[in-house]
Amino acid sequence: MLSDIVPQLSAYDQALYGQVVPEHHYLRKIAGVVRWDGLREKLAPYYCAAMGRPAEDPILMLKLLYLSYHYNLSDRQVIDRAQTDLAFRWFLQYPLRWNLPDPSSLCVFRGRLGVKGIREIFRQVIREAREHGVVKDRLRIKDATHVLGLLHVPTALTLVAQTRDKLLSAAEPFAPQLVEGERVNLELLREATKQLKPTERLVTRVAQLREMLAWADEVTPPEEATTNRAWQVFLAQRELAHKILDDQEHPQSGDRTLSTTDPDARCGKHGDFFDGYLLDITIDSDSELIMEVNVLPGNGDEAADAVALIRQEEEAHGNDVQALSIDGAGFNGPLLRELQDPVGLNIETYVPVPKESESGLFTPEHFQEDQERGVVTCPAGKTSKTRFHDDQKKTTKYRFEADGCRACPLLAKCMTHTPKGYGRTVSKSDYQAEHQRARDKVATPQYAAVRREHPKIERKLGEVTNRHGGRRARYRGHGKVLMHELMACLATNVKRLVRLLCAPDAQMGCTT
Repeated sequence: MLSDIVPQLSAYDQALYGQVVPEHHYLRKIAGVVRWDGLREKLAPYYCAAMGRPAEDPILMLKLLYLSYHYNLSDRQVIDRAQTDLAFRWFLQYPLRWNLPDPSSLCVFRGRLGVKGIREIFRQVIREAREHGVVKDRLRIKDATHVLGLLHVPTALTLVAQTRDKLLSAAEPFAPQLVEGERVNLELLREATKQLKPTERLVTRVAQLREMLAWADEVTPPEEATTNRAWQVFLAQRELAHKILDDQEHPQSGDRTLSTTDPDARCGKHGDFFDGYLLDITIDSDSELIMEVNVLPGNGDEAADAVALIRQEEEAHGNDVQALSIDGAGFNGPLLRELQDPVGLNIETYVPVPKESESGLFTPEHFQEDQERGVVTCPAGKTSKTRFHDDQKKTTKYRFEADGCRACPLLAKCMTHTPKGYGRTVSKSDYQAEHQRARDKVATPQYAAVRREHPKIERKLGEVTNRHGGRRARYRGHGKVLMHELMACLATNVKRLVRLLCAPDAQMGCTT
């Protein structure tokens, strides 16, 4: 239950803090730019008024959590420092004679709020920044960076073995006899295959896991299965086992599960290959505040996430973003169409276009398409009606006859070799209009001005990852990693607000 007891400083505490914590101390500035007590009503719904023993003051817990990310400290380190650092004590508004909570309380607090609660705190700070007038809707800049997962990637043989063991442990309360028999079979299998090569042993382990899942899928659920925690754990382990079995049977399908300890992490490529997640953010170009945060698997589609980030912001704050700058991943037809739809988001989008081929040959842009007639015309004036649509790549491919191409005077500029079976094949995207609009913007002064602002987000991502612990995940699982990154971004935003509101020439000074 939520306690009615809020820490109150005695006259002695106030006098001591006033002597040792100077007026210009950085934590006094932080206390002035965020209305911490005003967040109490945001935290109240996450506590039950009539159940459990009185909880620690939620504002105290939130401030401790904030300090841990601002100074990049662990739960234990932030409590230890708050025991002796009077500036921390003043910021917490905590009496000297009171003992601080146990570090484990911070873990409970994070679990109580979850992603929803921490995101709400993050957005409330943005609302306060809007009230100060520092946030504009002129331009958002979007980019992503990699987050290293808290996991060790095992071999395929070890991964299957770990999956099998966890499935057996989870199934034991509901099928004890089957589990006991499976463990006997496991011992026999180990003895029979110990001389085999790892690849051969893997085949036997995969076959065993497949047989286990056959009976695991038939286990009868208990009464009130939806509230039975053990049953929910079993369902999660069974689903994970199916996913890992499918990965082993279809190794080329991609999206492979790397570990049973963090089944949400994926292998991605951001410069080099990495195992973990992607931190995807948008910032306001004028204030350089982070406006929205998402975490994707390492192989996630960061281009498509641009739409989600903009929608999340506009739904949370009721604003209307005017323009968006995104890197080369944004040269994506479906994304450009959805962002620039006049009856949808209607956002002016600025994105770099791929470099044209340096081969000197005619590119698809040199071929004029008439969609109404269903023909394409080459630079030599010849047309082709032979076409087929690639539903997967969302393109229409036109094919010219070989005889016409062989006799064409422009053949050397069109193909590297003399055609035999058929002539030039030209692919036209279903999103040709969106791609051409992006190309046309590149030559405008507005595009040049926007791209000069784009490096701001590179510096912001560097600050989140290098100063506030965003590069390495502290926890496992998508939800917990998202909470971790939201807090790292919150610490970065509060620091930026201090610079904006407490600068000597700021229109609105901070209060202490």
